[in-house]
Amino acid sequence: MAGQRVLLLAGFLLSEFLLSEAAKILTVSSLGGSHYLLLDRVSQILQDHGHNVTMLLYEGDYLVPTFKKKENEYQVISWLLPEDHEKELKKHFDFYMKEALHGREAFGTYVKLMEQLGIQCSDLLRRSDIMESLKNENFDLVFVEASDFCSFLVAERLGKRFVSFLPTQFGAVDLGLPNPVSYVPVFHSLLTDHMDFWDRVKNFLLFFDFFLRQWQIHSTYDNTIKEHFPEGSRPVLSHLLKKAELWFVNSDFALEFARPLLPNTIYVGSLMTRPVEPVPQEFENFISKFGDSGFVLVALGSMVSTYQSQEVLMEMNSAFARLSQGVIWKCQASKWPKDVKLAANVKIVDWLPQNDLLAHPRIRLFVSHGGMNSVMEAIQHGVPMVGIPVLGDQPENMVRVEAKKLGVSVQLKQIKAETFALKMKEVMEDKRYKSAAVAASIIRRSHPLTSAQRLVGWIDHILQTGGAAHLKPYALQQPWHEQYLLDVILFLLMVTLGTLWLCRKLLGIMGRWLCGARKLKKA
Repeated sequence: MAGQRVLLLAGFLLSEFLLSEAAKILTVSSLGGSHYLLLDRVSQILQDHGHNVTMLLYEGDYLVPTFKKKENEYQVISWLLPEDHEKELKKHFDFYMKEALHGREAFGTYVKLMEQLGIQCSDLLRRSDIMESLKNENFDLVFVEASDFCSFLVAERLGKRFVSFLPTQFGAVDLGLPNPVSYVPVFHSLLTDHMDFWDRVKNFLLFFDFFLRQWQIHSTYDNTIKEHFPEGSRPVLSHLLKKAELWFVNSDFALEFARPLLPNTIYVGSLMTRPVEPVPQEFENFISKFGDSGFVLVALGSMVSTYQSQEVLMEMNSAFARLSQGVIWKCQASKWPKDVKLAANVKIVDWLPQNDLLAHPRIRLFVSHGGMNSVMEAIQHGVPMVGIPVLGDQPENMVRVEAKKLGVSVQLKQIKAETFALKMKEVMEDKRYKSAAVAASIIRRSHPLTSAQRLVGWIDHILQTGGAAHLKPYALQQPWHEQYLLDVILFLLMVTLGTLWLCRKLLGIMGRWLCGARKLKKA
């Protein structure tokens, strides 16, 4: 018995030693906006946990010019594009955003933008000062982001193990997960997991379209790979995605449809949610004016706020004027039309404490662009939503919000004051939306571990075990025709057809022999 206690104590002390040993971790952030916010949060959590974290940060302002980065406790290595490349990238991004906000989010425009990101990646990999500095650091692990393919190539150039963060819900990229198309909707299908016959036909056809589009997107990095990796050892992006030790997914069972997962796939939705603090007095004073009627929070994300048209602002302002609630609206004052009078019940601000306002007892509704971070914060605090999705994963997120009865969706190009006001009143007055939001909040909060605890726990696990090979099925190494048993099906089909052909031949021979025997007998 005493010996067992000694062994248990030794095991405990060893685990404490392993957990206390700091690892050197590199996080890579090239896209800015909410993508940077997520990687910043990840970096800070890992730094607080005792690891030595360095972020490789692109500091260009092509994505959201007004976005301000804060001081960090972890180390930051920053870099910039040459001025001409930065201008070209910004031009393509601005065009893509304007097209998307007018309901013209063409796939070809997105591919053009991705080509520019491939050029941006080449500029980074060409920076021998940065790449050599990173190699000399000898990191234990690299933390990459699924929307930023360049981060995968950085990890590959450094020859280091990496884990990946998926900022959207499943389907945006192929992680190698099982995808039964009978109930797992393909990305951009706008379907739920409850599909009738024609939905399943649509989902099946879009399954092939998805892989064709992925191939086109990945091909935008072909020149970058050819330039920076020697022939014979050039990585394939689709293979790199499946090479990740772990996949952290910015979603939760409270929102996502139930589906098959692999052991190395971990939900960390609401990672951005922080402890609630009292809202600043200026907001509290405004909220108190409306008493029990409460208030509506409006935050359409950095990109939509930057690029939205004046016509949309006017229609939204007119819709808010029809509500009895106060409206706190994150909207740049510089973008406000000078000839439009702001509704009396509306307060516009350049910045607001979104998490704290969502936790306020008098909030009645959250009007959002449907970005994953915002949706997860609303679920965390049990607030029903009206979503105005524009691009990327936002329409898919709102499909899930509507399927779970957490709110409704409105198309940006179809916003009219009267119908928009009716939608908001519907969600606030129909108690079923609030009940569903509270139920989703209970699901989200009832996890035995927080998102941050799951993140650091799994990172520590693979650092101690030397990787996650034990969590990844062999299927990730199989070619697609083996994984889907197409070679087996083809073999069995050939055997079946060959057997039928042989039986037919034998029956023919026997038939002719019998006919010949009868003729001889008659003769």
